[in-house]
Amino acid sequence: MKKYLIFLLLCNIFLCFSLYSQTSKVNKRVESIIDSILIDFNDKSPGAAVLVLHNNKILFCKGYGLANLENKNRINKYTNFRLASISKQFTAMCIMILKERGKLKYENSIKDIFPEFPDYGSKITIKHLLQHTSGLIDYEDMMPDTQTTQVHDNDVLKMMMSIDSTYFIPGSKFKYSNSGYAILAMIVEKTSGKKYADFLRENIFKPLKMKNSVAYEKGKSFVKNRALGYYKKDNEFIERDQSSTSAVLGDGGIYCSLIDYMKWDNSLYKKKLVSRETIDEAFSRGTLNDGTSINYGFGWFVNYVNKIKVLEHGGSTCGFTNYVIRIPEKRISAIILTNRYGESKLSDYCKSIINIFEKIF
Repeated sequence: MKKYLIFLLLCNIFLCFSLYSQTSKVNKRVESIIDSILIDFNDKSPGAAVLVLHNNKILFCKGYGLANLENKNRINKYTNFRLASISKQFTAMCIMILKERGKLKYENSIKDIFPEFPDYGSKITIKHLLQHTSGLIDYEDMMPDTQTTQVHDNDVLKMMMSIDSTYFIPGSKFKYSNSGYAILAMIVEKTSGKKYADFLRENIFKPLKMKNSVAYEKGKSFVKNRALGYYKKDNEFIERDQSSTSAVLGDGGIYCSLIDYMKWDNSLYKKKLVSRETIDEAFSRGTLNDGTSINYGFGWFVNYVNKIKVLEHGGSTCGFTNYVIRIPEKRISAIILTNRYGESKLSDYCKSIINIFEKIF
């Protein structure tokens, strides 16, 4: 019922006001409907940051609520949120860069990169890891409930080396795998000779002038304009910014703001980091051993709506929930970053917002 009411409200808006020009700022009536979609993100609670882009230009950019409940810092376009699984698209790009430099091939196996890895790793390729078809055991399932110390990407590699099996034959099924992207981060380190966070900074963040983005390492790096994470219990928001898995970088450890994400989004239309051919492959659906197509590429879910390709990904972790949608054919993107855990309707909110602008273009 709620989705239906939102749909009716969107329809009424398009009937009630004239569309704005592509070069002007968003019409106030459009802003009001977006405000109504995000009505729960008020000035006294952890909030959200919303960005809509078209042709590399900002159509809508607004912060809602607070980045820090204690000091009352308001969220804006410079606020840095933990991206959670949206980080995977950056890890995938690291692999793509190294592939173009001849440092690795997508067909390389884990055992090719790490000879000491158990024999089952010889059947798992880098492409399997990128597309979540490796069958690797989820490292979180291997951690005891009493674990309090943080694990890192290298710890995940060691966990995978301590076992000798997978959930299924690599390439035979799709199963979303955080373990796979932690292993990819370690492959970046092994093949580049640099720490994952350093490789990110030098080869993605610095070239794109994403000055405040960082793969956060406690005691080694600093997050400017940082949003703290929260979860809701008994109608009260409680700070919970870090957990035992928060130090794993490859699957979800990057912090980024709207203004920096815009630079990243824009780069995906150009040849700033890798070739067009490499980007196109990353944005294509993967294929299982039997030829069945899966709706995942390299770090992105790949779906089709009315035969138009839609790239999207969510991110949910301790204290944060995020969602991003890109429609390359229409050169339009929308992203919502929040410092709240468990915002299960965020994908619906993001889709409602991008639909407003998609109809215009």
